[in-house]
Amino acid sequence: MNKKGDIIIVEDDPDDWEILLEVFEHVLDGEGYDNRVVIFEEAPMAIDYLKECETEPYIIFSDINMPFMDGFELREQIANDPDLKDLFVPFVFLSTADEEDYEAKSIAVGAQGHYVKPADLEKYKVLISEILKQWSDSPTEAPK
Repeated sequence: MNKKGDIIIVEDDPDDWEILLEVFEHVLDGEGYDNRVVIFEEAPMAIDYLKECETEPYIIFSDINMPFMDGFELREQIANDPDLKDLFVPFVFLSTADEEDYEAKSIAVGAQGHYVKPADLEKYKVLISEILKQWSDSPTEAPK
């Protein structure tokens, strides 16, 4: 895992981009992270980026309900793509969707987490801080 890599966000709603950027800016600046945040409006754009980037991202956050390709399909495509399947990058769902089966689907596709986006900005900052801290304390290499 490249702890200095980009933080990838896949989110189709432009209204959420401002909120996400504010949350991540607050957390990254406040806790000394030096990562760049890259937002993609569509899952296929994120896949193209992952195939072309020279360094592994630090973590991928994805919405679930998106046009063209939903978050579950994105995770499956990354896991099954010969060029991407060996990436050691945590994949976390952030979604307003709180369907009962989403937690099980998240596990089934190999995601490392599924979180409902808090409506409260301060709670959102705490959530992102906790997720990033969890992964900053994790091993930097995939288990052999």
